[in-house]
Amino acid sequence: MPTTEITLGAALEAFFADKDLARNSLRTYHQTLDALVEDHCPELVLVKLTPAKVRKTLEKRWGDAAPSTWNSRMTALQSFVRYCDRNEWIKRHPLKGIKRKREPRDETKAIAYEDIDTILSDPGVGLREKLLWRMLYETAARTNELLALNIEDLDVGRKRAVVIGKGGHREVVVWASGTARLLPRYLNGRKRGPVFVTSRKPNVVPADSDLCPDTGLGRLSYQQAWKQFSQASKGSTLHQLRHSALTHLGEEGVSAILLQAKSRHSDPRTLARYVKPGVEAVAALTAEFDRGRRFRQ
Repeated sequence: MPTTEITLGAALEAFFADKDLARNSLRTYHQTLDALVEDHCPELVLVKLTPAKVRKTLEKRWGDAAPSTWNSRMTALQSFVRYCDRNEWIKRHPLKGIKRKREPRDETKAIAYEDIDTILSDPGVGLREKLLWRMLYETAARTNELLALNIEDLDVGRKRAVVIGKGGHREVVVWASGTARLLPRYLNGRKRGPVFVTSRKPNVVPADSDLCPDTGLGRLSYQQAWKQFSQASKGSTLHQLRHSALTHLGEEGVSAILLQAKSRHSDPRTLARYVKPGVEAVAALTAEFDRGRRFRQ
């Protein structure tokens, strides 16, 4: 097929056949690139994929999402465009003028445990969300790792699961009693397929790996999970549950070695930014060593 006649669908098929991606990355890439096909049709000749068309899909799907979500979609698109460029399938850059979003550094990332408990105790929060949020906090896992879990990955009796971590490595996360109580209730007898599923059957049939074979429900997306927690927490992010768990353990005096094992960071220097003591710990420290208070006694 001449270069000028390569279609979007054919290019994507070649791209995924050539790529060896970890499961989490593969899901994100498919969500992003499949959206292009749905919005602009697989027969679209690739040279006619303009920045305006790409921006339309990005804004429509992820315009209101967190900057990190927007940027993860940009990463997928950039990888695809580089692949097409190497194969000389494009003449002009389809991402020209489309920028990544700034992810502001938040020095108050850790959420106080009392506030987390309040969110988890809200009677208006559904069982699925309570389980996901509790599991995120108790395991200190990354959100995509838990959303990618299948029931077959769980060891319910030992309160642990095998996740696919960064770099595609198989790693173990461990939860506590809160998750242990909620998990059987949520699974409700399901024995296979995705752990976290949508509330309704999807309009577009997902890949077999993202479909519950018993209920026909699809795997819960990061965007939907993020939206639910953002609303319930009034603006906090799912990643803050991981950060908060590690910070709270650090404030309790847990050693750096154990924190590194819990977080599964390969570089202890990376861990340091997650275990900065929170405001409440600083307030407690200040009160304990308040010389003025002791002088007045």
